[in-house]
Amino acid sequence: MDRYVSKKSASDRRRAEGFRPAWWLSNRHLQTIWPVVCRRRVALEAHRERLELPDGDFLDVDWVGRDGPIVIVLHGLQGSSESSYARGLLREIEARGWRGALMHFRGCSGEANRLPRSYHSGETSDVDWLARELRRREPDTPLAAVAYSLGGNVLLKWLGELGARSPLRAAVAVSVPFELGVAADSMRSGLPRIYERYLVRKLRQAVHAKMANGSFALALSRAEVDRLSTFREFDDAVTAPMHGFASAQDYYDRCSSRPFVRSIEVPTLILHAVDDPLMHPRVIPAPEERSEAVALEVSPNGGHVGFVSGAWPWSARYWLEERIPRFLQAHL
Repeated sequence: MDRYVSKKSASDRRRAEGFRPAWWLSNRHLQTIWPVVCRRRVALEAHRERLELPDGDFLDVDWVGRDGPIVIVLHGLQGSSESSYARGLLREIEARGWRGALMHFRGCSGEANRLPRSYHSGETSDVDWLARELRRREPDTPLAAVAYSLGGNVLLKWLGELGARSPLRAAVAVSVPFELGVAADSMRSGLPRIYERYLVRKLRQAVHAKMANGSFALALSRAEVDRLSTFREFDDAVTAPMHGFASAQDYYDRCSSRPFVRSIEVPTLILHAVDDPLMHPRVIPAPEERSEAVALEVSPNGGHVGFVSGAWPWSARYWLEERIPRFLQAHL
C-alpha cells in the first residue's frame, strides 16, 4: 500500500503496509462482492433509538456498547445496520469499550421517512444534528465518526464545512466517491454496470416505499420511476428535484466532497483502493487538495469497501476492522 500525504514518517510507512489482499480474491470485483455475499452475518446486540428531528421527521440510530467514547457510523447508499461492513465495525467498537451509534439515513432503517425529502450524498444536516445532540447530552464524551462510500462523502463534506468548529476528535472515511459525477459515469459500462443496476434498483424500491406511505411528492408514476436505470437518470428525475437542485449535474457539482477536503481540521484518515470498481482513480484528491489534518492511504487493491485479506476463505480477515480502530485509538 502506498501512502499519499504531504509529510511522511517511518511509522506512517509501516502502517500503510498493513493490507495485503487475499490471494483467493485476486481482483477488484471479488474484493467488493465477497463481504456482501459470502461473509457470515456478524452477531450484535444492538438497540435502536428513534430521534425526532426538528423538521418533523425522524432518525433511527442503532447503538452498541454501554459507555465510553462514541463513534458515529454512517453507512453507504441504501445501507443500514445490516450491512456487513457496519456490523463488523460495530463489533470492534464495542470490543474496545467504546459505543457505536449507527445513524440510518432517512428511509434506510426499514421504514420510509415521513417528509417528501430523503437523503443524498451532500446532505450534512442530519449528521450535524446528531453530533450536536450527542454533544448536548454528554458534553465531555469523546466523539468520532466513521463513514463508508456515500456516507464518506457526507462526512468529508460536513467536516470541510465546519473546519475547526467540528465536534469530532477524529474521523475515518472509506471508499469515498469524491467526485459524484465521475463516479456515476464510471459505472456506465463493463462489469461496473452490474453495481449501478443493483444500487439504482434499491433506490427505486425506496421510492416505492415513499409512495406507499404517501410521502412522495414528485409528479412521477411508479412506471416512470421503474424506467430509471442509471444514476444520472435517477438523480435527474428524483434526487435533484426532491432536494432543490437544478439537475443531476448541479447536484454532483455542489455535493462532491473533493473541494471540501482542504478545509478539514479534524484528524481524518481516508482509506481508498485504486482498483475501486465504482469510481475512476482520478477522483482521488491530490496532496495539494488536502489539509494537513488529512491522511490518505491508498492501496492498489481492495475494491469498494472490501480490503479482505487472509490465507484462506474460511479464515478471511477484514482489514478495515483492524486499521480503523487503530487510528481512532490514538484520538479517543
